[in-house]
Amino acid sequence: MAGGGYSAGDLRRDLAAVRAAGGGGVNVVARVDGPGGTVLRARQGTAGVGSTAPVPWDPEFRVASTSKTFTAVVVLQLVAEGRLSLDDTVERWLPGVVHGNGNDGSRITVRDLLQHTSGIYDYITDPGIQDKLLNHFDEYRYDATPPSRLVAIAMRHAPLFTPPPKGSPRRWAYSNTNYLLAAMIAEKAGGVGWRELVENRIIAPLGLRRTYIPGENPYLIGPHERVTIDGPGGEPVDLTEESFQHTADSGVVSTPSDLDTFFRALASGRLLPAAQWALMRQTVAYDDLPVPPAGKRGGYGLGLRIVPLTCGGVYYMHEGDGFGVYGRPAVDAAGGRAVTVSVTSTTALVDEARLDKAVQTLTDHALCGVRR
Repeated sequence: MAGGGYSAGDLRRDLAAVRAAGGGGVNVVARVDGPGGTVLRARQGTAGVGSTAPVPWDPEFRVASTSKTFTAVVVLQLVAEGRLSLDDTVERWLPGVVHGNGNDGSRITVRDLLQHTSGIYDYITDPGIQDKLLNHFDEYRYDATPPSRLVAIAMRHAPLFTPPPKGSPRRWAYSNTNYLLAAMIAEKAGGVGWRELVENRIIAPLGLRRTYIPGENPYLIGPHERVTIDGPGGEPVDLTEESFQHTADSGVVSTPSDLDTFFRALASGRLLPAAQWALMRQTVAYDDLPVPPAGKRGGYGLGLRIVPLTCGGVYYMHEGDGFGVYGRPAVDAAGGRAVTVSVTSTTALVDEARLDKAVQTLTDHALCGVRR
């Protein structure tokens, strides 16, 4: 898995394929960070609809569900310090929060939350929330619903399944609600808020100068792209400023260079002791992303996907998909080489399955050193 044969020209060609997979109307940027400070970068598109300025080289963007990896690291750090256990139940830390309609927090562990094996309903799929986001975005773009309220919305729905007894095979179903609950537990165990936990334990120690958690502040601070999609009536809707992605499942803002730094630090053992890093990589099967070029999916660990490479070995990643924003950071198993691809829309929402295939190919090429 040398990766060293991959050139800036290769990256540009792979990124062109990514843009084509996005329908040609997306703005894209990619960055590869390797050993010895080597950097490859490529970009295509503009900073937004109507702009003639190019995409910023290292744009800030809402990393969406990649935030889950940050949250999982904080939880595992607290586990390493003996402040909580992965086998603790949700009921122990949040009594009465997960209940009703068949939900039972006494049967769900912290591990289940981080690994999406809890069966808890995903609040983002609630019809009322979907209606707000899809049909009334402008009206609700600054609606920063508290995590506890979002969990309560999820509790209106029956779980998809109930986790089996310890030692039995686990079922998997992705749910953003899991990470709201995991962060609420981390706040109790750590004694400060989720934002402070991430800032003090990850952002500051790694010197991630352009990674931050804006909370209810809807604005991005540094250079970034404008995000636009077609509204219900075909009219363009600018999604750049919003507050609904403010929680532990989606609330981090970062850049390709900072994400490469974060994932390289994680894979090289700078963020977790060896025991907790090993726990993070214990996986169950997932089925929600396309099969990568290696021909098999790999597994989902604790806030981390493990994906086979065509050249042997694996890489670690976690996707981040928001409205009009798509991010894919990844790192090789040794932490030596990382690649991040960021895509923003300018028209309709993209075909993510098609886009995934193109980004998976770019990632495999960049980490294996495959020349186009």
